[in-house]
Amino acid sequence: MHRRSSRRRSALVLTAAALVAAPLLTACGNEAHPGAAAVVGKQRITVAQLENRVNEVRSAQRAALPDDRQYEQVVAKTGGLTRSTLHTMVLDKVLHRAARDAGVSVSRKEIQTMRGGLEEQASGRKALEAQWLQEYGVAPQRLDDSIRTEIEAQKLARKLGADMNAREGQDIFWSALSKASKKLDIDLNPRYGAWDVKASKRTDAKTPWVREVSGSGAAGPRMEQL
Repeated sequence: MHRRSSRRRSALVLTAAALVAAPLLTACGNEAHPGAAAVVGKQRITVAQLENRVNEVRSAQRAALPDDRQYEQVVAKTGGLTRSTLHTMVLDKVLHRAARDAGVSVSRKEIQTMRGGLEEQASGRKALEAQWLQEYGVAPQRLDDSIRTEIEAQKLARKLGADMNAREGQDIFWSALSKASKKLDIDLNPRYGAWDVKASKRTDAKTPWVREVSGSGAAGPRMEQL
């Protein structure tokens, strides 16, 4: 069963590929919100929260790579981690708003079921955590959150009737996120870039849930960092 779902997981984010690339960000030209990396709706993502998320990844990478040279190589390859992490944090909120507007929710049981299947494919919990850390930059303590977002994206696509293997379906999915983004009136600290609702891609983002997935599969291959 897991092999079938693994094959099926290759659809949702070509849309999301656009998605990650497609920012809904509007740069704020001044520090209207001191201490904030971004403001999404009425929620602040503080610089401290952003730094904490980045430190979680770095700590996990350090633990996985006790050799100094290997660790330094990984850090060098992920130099844009802060910006891409903020993008992920904002984009997750946009997706959640779009899902909520469409009446989509994710249960704890669904998360556990998908995680169980992924662990079986990866040959265990530790192997799955190592895989997502290495491939997607997801710290072990954030794995369930990332899986929840995966499921939320899949269910939203199904609710919208969006075939993510087709351009038309991707446009439908995109439109829903764009509408959610506008409602949230995202305000991004210019130090981290800009989020343009009308743009179709963002060249410095790398988002864990942005991968090719379809209706009910597990997490699929993700975009390479641009």
